[in-house]
Formats: sequence, structure tokens, C-alpha cells
Amino acid sequence: MKPVDEGFVAIDLLGRPRTGVVGWMVADETLDDLGLGYLADPYELLLDDGSWLRVRIAEVSTGRIRVKKDDWGDMNATQIYYTASLPVTEDKLRPLSR
Repeated sequence: MKPVDEGFVAIDLLGRPRTGVVGWMVADETLDDLGLGYLADPYELLLDDGSWLRVRIAEVSTGRIRVKKDDWGDMNATQIYYTASLPVTEDKLRPLSR
């Protein structure tokens, strides 16, 4: 959570705001309800050439996020990783549209 004026903004692990300025309890409940499940969802990463690549989140730390090209669990596939700074915006890393 990030203190703002007299309230707080709930920030997810990707550094994205999930609420406007709200009270502590609302921000805390928002993060509790969000959980960690969204980190297991498929995403799309914008590559330098302007194309989008389907990826999975591999690691999130305080300063960066590592994603890997989605190989659909193929144990023989070459693992290809990409790194982005936090916060990472949806114009760089977005949930995969279904």
C-alpha cells in the first residue's frame, strides 16, 4: 500500500494501483481479495519489435519482474526469459485477452 494524502492506494505486486485513495481497511481488503492468483495467469509482453509474446511470470522482486516465453509446460523447450522494471504498465505487460 502507498500512503496518499489522508488515505492509501492498494498496489499489486506488479506495481499497479488497484484502488484510488481509500481507507486502510479497504486497501487491505482489496489486496486480500486479489490474492496471488493473478501471477499465475498468462500475460503478453510487448517486445522491442512491437509484437506481443505470450509469457508467464517467473519471478517478481522489489525492482524487477522476470517473465518467460510460455512453453505450455514442454520440458524440452528452451526457456527464454525477459526482464522488466517495476512498476510494469499494461502497455508493456498485459493480461492475455481470451
